[in-house]
Amino acid sequence: MPQPSVQPSPLVRDIMTTVIHTLHLDDSVHSAAQLFEKERFHHVIVLDKHRVFGVVSDRDILKSVSPFVGNPMMERPQDLGTLRKRIHQIMTRKPVTIGPDETVSAAAEKFLSHRVSCLPVVDEQGAILGIVTIRDLVGQLVASPVTA
Repeated sequence: MPQPSVQPSPLVRDIMTTVIHTLHLDDSVHSAAQLFEKERFHHVIVLDKHRVFGVVSDRDILKSVSPFVGNPMMERPQDLGTLRKRIHQIMTRKPVTIGPDETVSAAAEKFLSHRVSCLPVVDEQGAILGIVTIRDLVGQLVASPVTA
């Protein structure tokens, strides 16, 4: 009787995005906001000496910038000051990371247990290799649906 074929568990390296955008600790919130607007993504990795130091999401930017910025009728000098904040002031420090050879299932567990929406993919030295997001995980499920 033929044995059912077992699909190998996909690895993080199979679904991660390798085109990543990075900022440095002292970059301004304004530069991050411009990058988010230009590139249309949701997370940026913050590096310090080529190692992952933090993560900033588009939601972090929205929370830190005054809602009056860009409104000529309501904008005040202190509102513009919110754009001069440094990334290190709003980023999530010590982000949860994952290795490229871990399984997609392990990534899903990290998303759930740490309540995060992205995982920087790093090598043994902490250098950035890519990023995995909830969107990547959902894409993997759609590409290879589980059959009962």
